[in-house]
Amino acid sequence: MKNLKEYLEEQINENLIQGVLSGNKTGSGPSKVKIRPVMLKGSICYQASATEGPKVFHKNYDRQQLIGYLETEITGRFSQFQTQGRMLDGVVLVSKKGRMTIKEKHHETREPVQIQAHNRVKQYILKEGVPVPFLIDLGVMNEKGKIITSRYDKFRQINRFLEFVEDILPAFSREKEITILDFGCGKSYLTFAMYYYLRELKNYDVNIIGLDLKTDVIHKCNFLAEKYGYDKLHFYQGDIAEYEGVSSVDMVVTLHACDTATDFALAKAVEWGARVILSVPCCQHEVNRQIRNEMLEPVLRYGILKERMSALITDAVRANLLESKGYETQILEFIDMEHTPKNLLIRAVKTGRECPKEKTDLMMSELNIHPSLDRLLYPDRTEGGQV
Repeated sequence: MKNLKEYLEEQINENLIQGVLSGNKTGSGPSKVKIRPVMLKGSICYQASATEGPKVFHKNYDRQQLIGYLETEITGRFSQFQTQGRMLDGVVLVSKKGRMTIKEKHHETREPVQIQAHNRVKQYILKEGVPVPFLIDLGVMNEKGKIITSRYDKFRQINRFLEFVEDILPAFSREKEITILDFGCGKSYLTFAMYYYLRELKNYDVNIIGLDLKTDVIHKCNFLAEKYGYDKLHFYQGDIAEYEGVSSVDMVVTLHACDTATDFALAKAVEWGARVILSVPCCQHEVNRQIRNEMLEPVLRYGILKERMSALITDAVRANLLESKGYETQILEFIDMEHTPKNLLIRAVKTGRECPKEKTDLMMSELNIHPSLDRLLYPDRTEGGQV
């Protein structure tokens, strides 16, 4: 088996499409680093984009510098390094005890890598000027592929969401059908986008199910899916908490499910052992009704501050509870914050490594909150996280 140096020497070259460092086990520094080749002054170099909280920092390396950087980060800070290449994909996994596993997969040669200029114009996954049937019918673009001016934010949002999906593709196998369940799919802009991207553009074998309470919306979505020939995209009318249509899924998506509906969706995802969870919460009222803390009273006495703090605490608790169930969890910005303060996305990828939840229990107790997700995931516990 190759050692790390040999693996990196083979992977880091002009055939690299993308590399991703993840699983920061130190608690400091970036949570993720994306690597891509770029063209700088006529030569190929490699840009490392490190995500630290809401910010992304970029640094360029030549090939040998990058290999040295990756060796240091993989053996010290990160537990996983995934690569996608023109002819070879691979992953490096580092256990808690430092044991390293390297896996490679050769595949049919992809198209030559198009190395972008360093200062590139934003490249969207769905291209402007390329007509996409569902975007035309949903009023985002016209028949020539031009984005409708008033719908450009929606076009950006769809592409941003697909970037999140692109990041988690290494979690899925091409050898079996991938089942994805979208709770509260609504008009299904993003549901159709997922199907089009994964099946039409990436050739994954996906079966996507959209669920929503509105019967008229479901009828329209099924009509459009049939119109496009999307034979493995189906929509059903139903409630998140009571849905029993599948026994296991690979990915659960829940976008703007109101208040505790998000918690029921997350609990279902954990119950099904979903490999990936993408959740954009909305209308978080439960903690706002419960939160009480004498020390924070100077803040909580102001309604708008109490509302915003409650929403942030709700999402933090959700992320920590998912980690306690064996998920690596991030909270990311979905679209620019000037559009709405609520569009944070919780992305959770199952690793099987469960994190202690004592600090989360203590915080819930101190704030006098007992969120639905805690009760759903730990039904044998009473309010406030106490046994």
